[in-house]
Amino acid sequence: MISTVLNTEIGATRGASPLRKHKSISIGFCLLACLLILGALLVPGFVSPQNARSILLLAAFLGLASVGQTLCALVGALDLSIPYIIGGANILLPSLMVAGLPAPVAMIVVLLLGILVGASNGALSFRLQGQALIMSLGLGFAAVGAVQIYTSLGSQFGGTVFAPVPGWLRNLSAFNGKFFGLPFPPVIVIWAVIAAALGWIMHNTWFGRSLYAVGGSRTAAARLGISEFKIWTVIHSISGAMSALTGMLLLGFSGGGFVGVGDPYLFTTVAAVVIGGTSLLGGAGGYGATVLGVLVLTVLTSLLVGLGLSFPAQQAVVGLLIVPMVAIYARSPHIRNQI
Repeated sequence: MISTVLNTEIGATRGASPLRKHKSISIGFCLLACLLILGALLVPGFVSPQNARSILLLAAFLGLASVGQTLCALVGALDLSIPYIIGGANILLPSLMVAGLPAPVAMIVVLLLGILVGASNGALSFRLQGQALIMSLGLGFAAVGAVQIYTSLGSQFGGTVFAPVPGWLRNLSAFNGKFFGLPFPPVIVIWAVIAAALGWIMHNTWFGRSLYAVGGSRTAAARLGISEFKIWTVIHSISGAMSALTGMLLLGFSGGGFVGVGDPYLFTTVAAVVIGGTSLLGGAGGYGATVLGVLVLTVLTSLLVGLGLSFPAQQAVVGLLIVPMVAIYARSPHIRNQI
């Protein structure tokens, strides 16, 4: 999966220098290889099939949530509503099922609401770009607050919702899930398919090229007739949809709805994008690089857990990893200064 996405992505980032493209990918592969070697040497069972399945499962959730963050970063934006849409979807889906909606219908409703929140986020963030981060954060708070109000009707608790989870949904996301009899959860395959499709879209479609054009130079993109407003609205809609999908899949993983399930993704989606080498200024990078960042981050977390580090210590190590990564990538000039 990684090689397919990276091959399409290297071709898509035509405006960036070859050195920048290959440097970020090479650094990602080196980091991943070093972490795997350290894990094999320091943690018993680190390279076992069970641990590999666990790493890929957790990476799939983070990878799906990072799709929207990557697209937003490519135009120089960040979507801070992602964790709140994830948490809202995670409690809204079981609540709708308790209300009598069939699970597939409830999932479609949640997905459409995620797209609606994302589209509103994109439209308002574009109009108020000076306050885009706060706008996405505020809309995320508003969305999850509205969901909690709905789920708390007739109940004292709005942040936790329990409902029977369909067996097929549990199979999609649970550690012991099976994919046509094979011993790995189907959500890993879902992530791989979405990653490959996104890599192809970014390389072979007008939308993908427009995304890089807007991130590279707004003025040049406008002269080419590219609507920056439409690009912002579409990518934030995709971000809302992928966040809602992640929240619903996490329900199958945990077995119960919890509004705080998305909280870790506020930091980790940005970290995966940065570690992968996608420029937060826009115009360079892509989802293939984010896939590498997701795997590096997930393998690192698994290694730190295996070494017995506490959660605060894990955060400190990840933070210390991001600082040099940003420093390395920041030495490359932005794409608009290379044209």
